[in-house]
Amino acid sequence: MMLVREIETRDLEFVKKEWTENWGSGRIVPKGDIYYYDSTPGFILEIDNVPRGHITYNINKTDCEIVSLSSKNENIGIGSALVQKVKDLAIKAGCHRLWLITTNDNINALRFYQKRGFFISAIHLNSIIERRKIKPEIPKTGDNNILIRDEIELEMKL
Repeated sequence: MMLVREIETRDLEFVKKEWTENWGSGRIVPKGDIYYYDSTPGFILEIDNVPRGHITYNINKTDCEIVSLSSKNENIGIGSALVQKVKDLAIKAGCHRLWLITTNDNINALRFYQKRGFFISAIHLNSIIERRKIKPEIPKTGDNNILIRDEIELEMKL
């Protein structure tokens, strides 16, 4: 049985592990903002009481940013359920836009979000050079051995 609930203190080790495995450390630096795994709100998705995915977000006035999304099992609806949860929260909060940043190498994320109604709204060329000044652990290459250079902004109007 799937259950989506708010991240609690007991979940922080799971979230830290996901951030470290997926983004190299316990912090994420989209567009130069700095988010930490233990202070960014979000949701956990459990299957049979075991965490299988998470999403974190930041609401800033009328925008809601998806900061992180991970799933331990693909193609069973974990990511979709988590995105829907944040979308519902953003609408209730009066947000007009749901958005996120990914990098040019992350073909899976580009496919996932576009299939769910997000569109590419900006490409920040060579911005990873600046991000590495804040977070030097960002690797030179990523998925499919593609050089990580650019931040791609995706959004959905609410």
